[in-house]
Amino acid sequence: MKIKRFDFTPILGWSASRYDIFTECKREYFYQYYGKYDSEHSIEKINFLKALTSVPLETGNIVHDVIKAVLQRLQKSEADFDAERFRQFVRSETEKQCRAKTFLEVHYKEVESIGSDDLLPKIERCVDSFLNSPRCDWIKKAAIPTRDQWVIEPPGYGEARLDGLKVYCKVDFLFPVENRIVIVDWKTGKEDEYKHKRQLTGYTAWAAYHLDRGAADVTPIVAYLQPGYREVEISPTDADLVAFREGIEKETREMYAFCRDVEENLPLDKYHFPMTDSLRVCKLCNFRELCER
Repeated sequence: MKIKRFDFTPILGWSASRYDIFTECKREYFYQYYGKYDSEHSIEKINFLKALTSVPLETGNIVHDVIKAVLQRLQKSEADFDAERFRQFVRSETEKQCRAKTFLEVHYKEVESIGSDDLLPKIERCVDSFLNSPRCDWIKKAAIPTRDQWVIEPPGYGEARLDGLKVYCKVDFLFPVENRIVIVDWKTGKEDEYKHKRQLTGYTAWAAYHLDRGAADVTPIVAYLQPGYREVEISPTDADLVAFREGIEKETREMYAFCRDVEENLPLDKYHFPMTDSLRVCKLCNFRELCER
């Protein structure tokens, strides 16, 4: 499938994660997206904190990487793979990622160390949940004929344009079955009905834009991999996509208001980005040491 490409433009683009940070804490938002404009802390320090990962985040990243590898192998061959070799692959991927990352929990001295053994049990459960799911079996049967058209975590950030606005909605897995487009998004964390249904509407809008299809042609599915495999499927309408675009425009304008130059995406001074009063948000923030009061 042909995904549209875009020349670089500096203007900010909406994404669910960007707007979530914006609403939770404006100061975290500044450090995450405008750290190079800070005059108080070095960019090296800000980039180090920005790169911190966490156990839940890295667990999800590794599970997504493993499922991506499984799907890419399916594109090449339907032959069964050796179970022990596959488990060794999962272990080695987990070890490699843990060695390469600095964990927020360790940096802030919540625990002394984190290694692959701390993540591996949940990763293996999630991967097994996918491999043993009816959806995996269905993919092997129904989607294999069009595997040359599969889109598995497309490169970049999932850029699209909605009513002229730049947006990012990166799908995990998109593929055609008969005359429909199916999108599956894997989740390793807790269910969040509102948030995840909105994500699926965004993926539908992304697919409709790139593939010139209507909402009725797209089937978006969120697949929860633990504690047991469960799916939620929605059926967005064209009216839902219009409402989604209207919401994106409103939220984008809110973020534009914190730019002194919208087209160049230049922010206001840091002190126009207030700190949150929520200790819950602070506890989960990579940059919390920069905000000690």
